[in-house]
Amino acid sequence: MSSADSYFIGLMSGTSMDGVDAALANFEDASCQIIERAFVSFPDDLKQALLQLNASGANEIERSHLAGNHLARLYSSCITELLAQSGISTSSISAIGCHGQTIRHRPDMGFTVQIGNAALLAELTGITVIADFRSRDIAAGGQGAPLVPAFHQAVFGTALAHRVVVNIGGISNLSNLPPTGTACGFDCGPGNLLMDGWMLRHIGQPYDKDGAWAASGKILPDLLSALLAHRFFKAAPPKSTGRDDFHMPWLERHVSSHHAPVDVQSTLLELTAMSIADAIAEHCAEATEVYLCGGGAYNGTLVRRLAQLLQPRKLTLTDELGIPANIVEAAAFAWLARQTLLGLPGNLPAATGASGPRILGAIYPA
Repeated sequence: MSSADSYFIGLMSGTSMDGVDAALANFEDASCQIIERAFVSFPDDLKQALLQLNASGANEIERSHLAGNHLARLYSSCITELLAQSGISTSSISAIGCHGQTIRHRPDMGFTVQIGNAALLAELTGITVIADFRSRDIAAGGQGAPLVPAFHQAVFGTALAHRVVVNIGGISNLSNLPPTGTACGFDCGPGNLLMDGWMLRHIGQPYDKDGAWAASGKILPDLLSALLAHRFFKAAPPKSTGRDDFHMPWLERHVSSHHAPVDVQSTLLELTAMSIADAIAEHCAEATEVYLCGGGAYNGTLVRRLAQLLQPRKLTLTDELGIPANIVEAAAFAWLARQTLLGLPGNLPAATGASGPRILGAIYPA
């Protein structure tokens, strides 16, 4: 690669399952400049198919491949929109970094599954695609996630301050970026996925805009204690999680008929806030600055609660560091694709638990 080979696209469709984020990034001079971004929502039939694939069911191998083909076409349309908006040609893009959609994450059993048919995506776009980023880390004894801490360290780390970057997607995770020493990171617990699921069930909306519904209820201490008793919260890092651990049937086992739905929503928001704040207090106590990214960064009620729990630390969005909060994860997979083509490691062993740095991803040439 030469300095001219600096344009990469990152694709992210995460645990929230709301749609695809795409980032076109320029890495000239090793900096990360976001040139353009795009978002395409999941159609309802695809979202339902993906949700169903998170649990075993009839004919799931065929259903997973059909959903992967659907995803590849959606990724391709998102990239078409991204390039049209940017005015940059397909031939100028070095590679697409495609995380794929996680339908099963079992590092404890030695595997993880992200679908998206990278071969089809390469055919549809005419651009080299790099996918399957998690598997090599798991093969090296790691969790395969979170993978974004290495990117956070590269673009947000500084010798001038102890920073923590918190991504609040379907699952929340943090990157601990001390001014000296080793950076690390891990998943904190549920981010938006339980709140979104509860909102859809009781209000019929895909998410609680600005946390307004949660703000109108009250926290249920007994329910909160029961949810926080999940074994994941007691586990030591490195650790990762997903819908395998936190899902609606798990929540329903703890909710009683006398619990008002709005109070459950308030409690779920508190669960997200407390699990993040507790993780920072226990593992990043010396941090003075906390930067938020992901969809949860736009939930005003959640951000205000985090500000209370994290004071006197500075709390703001990653926009202040040059990358908009809602595109950080997509940008991370553009960076990871670049690492792969350069033959450089993409994982952070202190975050994933892998036995060492590894070059991640499988390459599907254009």
